[in-house]
Amino acid sequence: QVQLVESGGGLVQPGGSLRLSCAASGSIHFIKAMGWYRQAPGKERELVAVIISGGSTNYADSVKGRFTISRDNAKKTVYLQMNSLTPEETAVYYCNANDYYSGYDHLYWGQGTQVTVSS
Repeated sequence: QVQLVESGGGLVQPGGSLRLSCAASGSIHFIKAMGWYRQAPGKERELVAVIISGGSTNYADSVKGRFTISRDNAKKTVYLQMNSLTPEETAVYYCNANDYYSGYDHLYWGQGTQVTVSS
């Protein structure tokens, strides 16, 4: 089992920035990818950004150029730097990890951290 703990959410004004962190612990085999998703009230959970084991990244079109996903392998932590936030990005942000072993993907989720963008 892999445990994911997110931190860094909070209240920020429109145009502001936040950095989210997600620390992985537990019985980790091979983290194939880690990513950030978000879910706004009444909406489906959507992918925000993902970083693959080799270091490549992928972003939702709506956040390209404003958000940056990065990782610290030694700390088993992934970060999401969010700039120029808009009220529409108010949501619970979830960390996700894909721990690959025995020929299968094993997906894990954090508990989520609330991001509120409001003046």
